[in-house]
Amino acid sequence: MVLPHARSALVAMDAISEAGARHEATTGGTVRLAATPTVCQGLLPSLLRHWAERLPAIRIRVFEGGSDEIEAWLASATADAAIVVDPPDGSGSLLAIDPFFALLPKDHPLAGEEAVHVADLADDPLILSPNGCERHIRTIYRLAGEEYTLARRVRDLGTLISMVQAGLGVSILPEVSRPLVPEDLVLVRVTPHHSRSLVLRGPQGRAWSPPVRALVDAVAQLSTGTISPGPDRPRGPLAQKTGSVPSRALRDSP
Repeated sequence: MVLPHARSALVAMDAISEAGARHEATTGGTVRLAATPTVCQGLLPSLLRHWAERLPAIRIRVFEGGSDEIEAWLASATADAAIVVDPPDGSGSLLAIDPFFALLPKDHPLAGEEAVHVADLADDPLILSPNGCERHIRTIYRLAGEEYTLARRVRDLGTLISMVQAGLGVSILPEVSRPLVPEDLVLVRVTPHHSRSLVLRGPQGRAWSPPVRALVDAVAQLSTGTISPGPDRPRGPLAQKTGSVPSRALRDSP
């Protein structure tokens, strides 16, 4: 008779601990969230608004960095959570399927097409901002059986956009970049089709804090189309749910 009572007591203790963790997550705490520049500008505003509405007591500090930096920050506990690309272990909550598009001037001969094959871009110098996307673009060229030839590599996306505006070449970007594209440029879906997964997750190898769990759970509850690619921009496949760190901090959420 003792064993059933002991099991019941353990279940009750687990329930109390879980309730305490939920209470801690909803009554306060700070999450240091890392993401790449394009994600910070293209996807994060919608997430911050969603979290502010559902978890107003959680304070979010946003840090911007490259893909390699983000992984290092998570591993060193500099960041509590991150929006990462294609995590190998599959942990976390899927935010978006992020397909790739050709970035072209509006007066480009292919600007009005529904899709453009990478072979049709061979006459245009290719300009890229590495930041984790280049391996995906290499994959697109490999799938097409086309030679991958890069004309320029620039770190800053703003510089890349200015170069395309100046007619110095074209680029290939993920759709999360759409809110950053000025009116004189267009995004045209590139073929062969290829996409990446944007996932919100905590660190590997250690427990996720209750506030991080709360953020991940809140994202998991989103319905298809809730996360927008940005204000006043058309929704596309991205809307589907399916260094010195302190100096890189962008802002705190309200």
